[in-house]
Amino acid sequence: MSATAPGAAWATRRRVLDADARPVAFPLGGIGTGNVSLGARGELRDWELANRPDKGAALPYSSFAIRTRAGDDAAFTRVLEAMPRPPLDDDQGHAISGFGLPRLRDTRFHGEYPVAGVEFVDERLPVSVFLTAYTPFVPLDVADSGIPVAVLGYSVRNDASVPVDVAIAGTLTNPVGHVGRDMLHFPVFEGTPFNEERRGDGLTGIRFGSDLPGAHPLAGSAALATADDGDVTLTHQWVTSAWQDGIQRFWNDFRADGRLEPETRFTLDDEVHDWIPRSRTGSLAISRTLAPGEEHDFEFLLAWHFPNRPRAWQGNIRLDDTHADQTVRNDYASRYEDAWAVAADVAARRPGLEAATFAFHDALHGSSLPDEVVDAASATLVALRSTTCMVLERGVFAAWEGSFDHSGSCEGTCTHVWNYAQAAAWLFPALERSARRTEFLHETRDDGRMNFRANSVFGNEPWDFHPAVDGQLGTIVRLHREWQLGAGDEFLRELWPHAERALEFALREWDHDGDLVLEQVQHNTYDIEFHGANPLSGSMLYAALRAAAALSGHLGDEASARRYADAATAGAARMDELLFNGEYYVQQLPPGDEHRYQFGDGCLADQLFGQTLAHLTGLGHLFPPAHVRSAVAAVHRHNLLDRVADHDNVQRSYALADDGGLVLCSWPRGGRPALPFVYSDEVWTGIEYQVATHLVYEGLVDEALEIVRTVRARHDGERRNPWNEAECGNHYARSLAAWGLVVALSGARANEARGELGFAPAVAGDFASVFSSGTAWGTVRIAGGSVELTVLGGRLDASTVSVRPFGASITTAFQTSGPTPTGGVIRFRTENE
Repeated sequence: MSATAPGAAWATRRRVLDADARPVAFPLGGIGTGNVSLGARGELRDWELANRPDKGAALPYSSFAIRTRAGDDAAFTRVLEAMPRPPLDDDQGHAISGFGLPRLRDTRFHGEYPVAGVEFVDERLPVSVFLTAYTPFVPLDVADSGIPVAVLGYSVRNDASVPVDVAIAGTLTNPVGHVGRDMLHFPVFEGTPFNEERRGDGLTGIRFGSDLPGAHPLAGSAALATADDGDVTLTHQWVTSAWQDGIQRFWNDFRADGRLEPETRFTLDDEVHDWIPRSRTGSLAISRTLAPGEEHDFEFLLAWHFPNRPRAWQGNIRLDDTHADQTVRNDYASRYEDAWAVAADVAARRPGLEAATFAFHDALHGSSLPDEVVDAASATLVALRSTTCMVLERGVFAAWEGSFDHSGSCEGTCTHVWNYAQAAAWLFPALERSARRTEFLHETRDDGRMNFRANSVFGNEPWDFHPAVDGQLGTIVRLHREWQLGAGDEFLRELWPHAERALEFALREWDHDGDLVLEQVQHNTYDIEFHGANPLSGSMLYAALRAAAALSGHLGDEASARRYADAATAGAARMDELLFNGEYYVQQLPPGDEHRYQFGDGCLADQLFGQTLAHLTGLGHLFPPAHVRSAVAAVHRHNLLDRVADHDNVQRSYALADDGGLVLCSWPRGGRPALPFVYSDEVWTGIEYQVATHLVYEGLVDEALEIVRTVRARHDGERRNPWNEAECGNHYARSLAAWGLVVALSGARANEARGELGFAPAVAGDFASVFSSGTAWGTVRIAGGSVELTVLGGRLDASTVSVRPFGASITTAFQTSGPTPTGGVIRFRTENE
């Protein structure tokens, strides 16, 4: 990328890809809104707007084009994309796509979530063109981060010595009711779409609608608009026919002078024949004459509004779908009447939304955190704003585990998967608070058994299956986390009785002999049942007991607090005695056990997951620190492979050939079962990040970063999409564990209930990072004994801010003078040792 590319000042150049990076698909869209993705060639792809995953879905002709004319030279007109890359085979010759129109030579793609940039490269262009694309991302604000819009700004600079006429046109095929394509590649619709020219609300553009009934699952609208006050013209609907008449007339019109004229006739016949496809396409153009050296931003808003989704998990046989023929509304539909209203709101508030988005981008991508951590933590945030997640009316959060190409994957905001995710709790705590309310108020039964897949979000009958030991205990630790991050005492008092029942169920049902070590059959995240004592279940229990002690003590129940604290200490000591083999923790199988799917003497990657959660929530070491450090170091030593090509794996393969990866289990001392637990030979990014986070807390930062580099090398834009870490589905929720690295490396501690915020960086040197306390977010900088905390959003209510620089033994505590609002700065110096 040219150092002077227009509009590219935000790009740090950490990851730059060219048009050959075919896997690249950078999702644009808000939390619970669906997405359209931006590819490395600058193309729009994977149209997933209508509340369902749909990888590979294309909207014919939907693209942008540029026309330039420098002085008296001939006009130069191209689709604003790099030329298609092989393979180029297609059974219809790419007939319904406009692929045959000329494009540019190459692109340079910059992806720094939540912002993407594309520089268009062609020596024949007399101007420089750089696309900046984003959807507003405002930490702590679910609504402003849940807007169904893509902001697409083409920054153009005249590099010629003469004036250049520049026009950029955006084209969109109406997506409402679109369900796929037929055998001839014509788009197929439910209902009949229609396009309307719109001017008003400070916008000029096209509104796309349909005659579908308002309650139909596919009913909705879209908009392509601009707030540009220059020469804006449009063709709100192309000529329609069974052939290429529409695109031919559009291209001729745009190529002639860069301006668009309305079609006087939409069909070739007075009567619309059934054989004419129902697709409706429209185009919007912005024209300017740029003086030599002049720059202008040609900005477009692509908005959509699909308010209805099925009131069920859409036919998954494991859950009751009694109301699958009904719909429930997305939360964003309560704020916006249609897509035009979305575009108008974003246009009116764009400066503030953009400032917050770029402030977050700069805080994260401009931090001193290692590049691989910034890459991982930012890229995995996509999962929160992918089709994996939804926000239903009244702000109810619900999510799949991931998204298959054309359907959701593993329903119910699964507790044992979402246990690993850290990003939502720190950046959008309202989402996790909603999930806790669902789990404890609606999915925990009277006896304390918790359904680990929630059906209550749709008002359907609960799912009748085994409770998950790790999921159930993890929600108690996460309740403690949400309380720390500002959920408040009222929230805690409402949920605590249900959480206490869930904990008592665990002690009663999974520990029959009362020794505080769980030995009964335990369903878990590996979709099987562990038998006998094991460190994954055990560490989760002792973390839950520590959390319960803290919460019951805060609520004034000192007797319960002592009981839970004593149980955590005694149980952990007993488990350490039973399961620590001198290097790591193993599973103790019952005598004569012949069950399949166990791990026995294996080194399980997330054997101490409960300890990771305890560190992240300030609960301290559950077991002897030396044993904990040894165990997690053993996971790094034995499970991290430089090259999986030499690793036997008959299971799913998320790492192949020369990829490296951390396998879920190894047997360094032998004893591998004939049929070990399912998934044991697989590589999951979420557990890789969890292990890396734990390594940081144990002071093994180099080992942690080695794992993170290994993960991101697999997602380099050529092997895999950098913004899609798959497990059982795309944009898998467990990958959100990556945010734990930001928390661990900054040593962040937040306890809103006590008015405390603290940092203890785990890396040497001057330190700068993004932070969130649950009610405020901003940046923290520690350099030369000086500390500067800048609040970029929310209000920091901490009365005490403490800092322990790397290598220091003294923690400096600074007493604030009161709440610090957005824009406020706290400065102080650390104490000299």
